[in-house]
Amino acid sequence: MNFTYKAVTDTGEKKEGAIDAPNKDLAIAALQRRGFIVVSVNEDGEKTFLKRDIFERIPPRDIVILSRQVSTLFDAQVSALKAFSLLASNAENPLLKRKLTAVTDDIQAGSAISAALAKHPDIFTDFYVNMVKAGEESGKLNQVFDYLAEYLDRQYELNSKTKNALIYPAFVIGVFIIVMVLMFILVIPKLSAIIESSGQAIPLYTKVVIGISQFFVNYGLFVLIFIVIAGMYIWRLSRTERGKTYLGTMSLSLPVLGRLYTKLYLSRISDNMSTMLTSGVSIVRTIEITSKVVGSRVYQSVLEEAGEAVKAGSSLSDALAKNGERVPQIMIQMVRVGEETGNLSNILKTLAQFYKREVDDAVDTLVGLIEPVMIVVLGLGVGVLLTSILVPIYNIASSIQ
Repeated sequence: MNFTYKAVTDTGEKKEGAIDAPNKDLAIAALQRRGFIVVSVNEDGEKTFLKRDIFERIPPRDIVILSRQVSTLFDAQVSALKAFSLLASNAENPLLKRKLTAVTDDIQAGSAISAALAKHPDIFTDFYVNMVKAGEESGKLNQVFDYLAEYLDRQYELNSKTKNALIYPAFVIGVFIIVMVLMFILVIPKLSAIIESSGQAIPLYTKVVIGISQFFVNYGLFVLIFIVIAGMYIWRLSRTERGKTYLGTMSLSLPVLGRLYTKLYLSRISDNMSTMLTSGVSIVRTIEITSKVVGSRVYQSVLEEAGEAVKAGSSLSDALAKNGERVPQIMIQMVRVGEETGNLSNILKTLAQFYKREVDDAVDTLVGLIEPVMIVVLGLGVGVLLTSILVPIYNIASSIQ
């Protein structure tokens, strides 16, 4: 159980943070062993509804900055306890402040840094914790935190560019759909009533538009309910193992986006493995952790199979070659070269840079294609709608004159 506490030291310094203990009494006893005078101890569940962690988040950028700050402090020969204490006291994000305070308290109680960070998996992933653990074992914590900052910065930049490239067209298309639906529901019925009451022959394309409008007016509520139910079903499906695999496979099979996602995951795999191998993490553990953080159930399965093959004595390149439909030959061949030369981490770093450039180029190409296609599609949609309604109205006006 987690408890938040307020206490003061013998010198009168105020302390706030979190502590993990089986019950409240043991939490108080643990704080007293640290030399604290306990003011209050409350179970996390006693926090008010609006203050729960679920309504708070730590942006990825904050973790990048945190890693760089830790690296800088370690380079300056600042102790781990003092470093995390300083960062906790200066953290602006309330959730990050509480997490760092808890980490500081655990380090003060004798925990290793990796063990203290591992208690907060929502902030520090398996990848992060194992990197820190490797740094502790090798005595290169400052370098490891520097590697982590650079890695997280690259991943943040890569993910942000990919997401931002898709936000604009998704927003425009969403607004266009909403406007068109409102036109079919609110505007077209009034204009179609005028056209039908004129008694003139109605063109086929106008009948189609009027038919669509009547469908939305009569059955729009059912369509909305269906969309909501379908959305909930897809969301629940995405929470299951089968659903994650299915949706992951489908996303990789899309005509243009599929290639983009493939390159994104390959870049992430190469970067993860390069960073961990450089820090001294074993190849088996590297594959295992990378499979958990790659973000694709399809590539997670590929890496899990590769990990089992490597455990059985296979080389990484041969293990990846068994999934040649997901792992391109260039990656397999370069990994084989890295294994033969004993320079696998640098080869993987080169691959990560290569696929990052590929993702950047793919995103730029996608944005360049989406904008003109979107303009043409929107123009055609608006043109057909206006033509279908305005031409009959113009004919009515002409006949009156």
